[in-house]
Amino acid sequence: MISFFLSIIALLLGYFLYSKVVEKAFGADDGIQTPAVRINDGVDYVVMPAWKIFMIQFLNIAGTGPIFGAIAGALWGPSAFLWIVLGSIFAGGVHDYLSGMLSVRNDGASIPEVVGKYLGTGFRNFMRIFSVIVLILVGVVFVTTPANLLASLTPKALDTTFWIYVIFIYYILATMLPIDKLIGKIYPIFGICLLIMALGVSSGIIFKGYKIPEITLSNLHPNGLPIWPLMFITIACGAISGFHSTQSPIMARCISSEKQGRKIFYGAMIAEGVIALIWAAAAIAFFGSTGELSAQMNAHGGQGWVVSTISKTLLGKFGGILAILGVVACPITSGDTAFRSARLTIADSLNFKQNSLKNRFAITIPLFVVGFILSKINFDILWRYFAWSNQTLAMIVLWASSMYLALRKQFHWIATIPATFMTAVSITYILVAPEGFKLATSIAYPIGIIVAIAALSIFLIAVNKKMQNSNINNQFKA
Repeated sequence: MISFFLSIIALLLGYFLYSKVVEKAFGADDGIQTPAVRINDGVDYVVMPAWKIFMIQFLNIAGTGPIFGAIAGALWGPSAFLWIVLGSIFAGGVHDYLSGMLSVRNDGASIPEVVGKYLGTGFRNFMRIFSVIVLILVGVVFVTTPANLLASLTPKALDTTFWIYVIFIYYILATMLPIDKLIGKIYPIFGICLLIMALGVSSGIIFKGYKIPEITLSNLHPNGLPIWPLMFITIACGAISGFHSTQSPIMARCISSEKQGRKIFYGAMIAEGVIALIWAAAAIAFFGSTGELSAQMNAHGGQGWVVSTISKTLLGKFGGILAILGVVACPITSGDTAFRSARLTIADSLNFKQNSLKNRFAITIPLFVVGFILSKINFDILWRYFAWSNQTLAMIVLWASSMYLALRKQFHWIATIPATFMTAVSITYILVAPEGFKLATSIAYPIGIIVAIAALSIFLIAVNKKMQNSNINNQFKA
């Protein structure tokens, strides 16, 4: 129990202290007009109140990630607490803030354009394709999860296919309508519900006598799966997630002051870390052991049942309603912005203005045709590929952020260290994963470390070369 409270305090201190270090390194400046003020097109570039932007950003990046991912991560035991806390403060918060603020500094550009500016044309072209694939995967994953649950709660005539159609129709509206007309109105409500549910669950666990275990580095996974790198991929949204960088530009087009960025981007990541910590702790405490948690998940169909059972037990009928909101509304409110972000990414890469409804239709409809086809693929297969792609995306964005800071002669190590770490995570995972190369850990671990060190070396050489070229150019100008 003490470890749990210390973890909450650490997350809060991370926001109040470390986020200011990150903000200072970036150089947030209220003297610079934001894209929302300069461009304001009434569709994607719209000034909104900071509190509302925070709630939208929070729900955009949350989905079921900090709930489902944290519960799955809890199977490794309280060691999950450490990754949630350290990941949120030193990796996720840095990643989300810098991706959001770099978008602000580049007219609200989508993340492939930002990455391309600092890492080169090759990375830009790769990211244009890669990020759109990740976004479509997110959108599809967050269609099937709530559709299956809604089908289980409604009459047989309203099957999974019916709910997939309903959710896709909503997604099309949310993707095409001005940001403040639909998303801006309903997201804050669902965000508040998610926070209330987490507060209620944590209070129930604490005051009803459940025992939250103390942090240990021991691997308590019932199936003996290794902590490295599997846990660092499983708990993504609750620590660091590349998906967040695709969402930050949406809100980068809505803030009216650069000083709002720390609260909105870094703050939303810390809030998500708190949610993840609560659910990881609740899952272990409620079932008493990781073995029992695993058994119950296998017997009842996974994390959705765990969320519903814990909520109803601790919060009663009201908790059941919140559970449905959490398990149904949260993925939907990440899926719709995933498709919206895909639209903006494609539009940015083609320089295709989106203030016209016709232009928005031209991109949106093909996106949803592809998404609908993918929705027929097995969910588990989609999720496995999304999990690796997601953390690989975070790795690339951190390297781009490092380059930005290095070229500005700022303390780039706040991004470079997590970038190196996430390189090791992503490379090692794809080498050992069933959907990857299936190599033995004795081979994969050293390769992962070597690649991470090589990436760091290449980065430092590239920075030095760019700085030398810059000095030479300045000499010629002088």
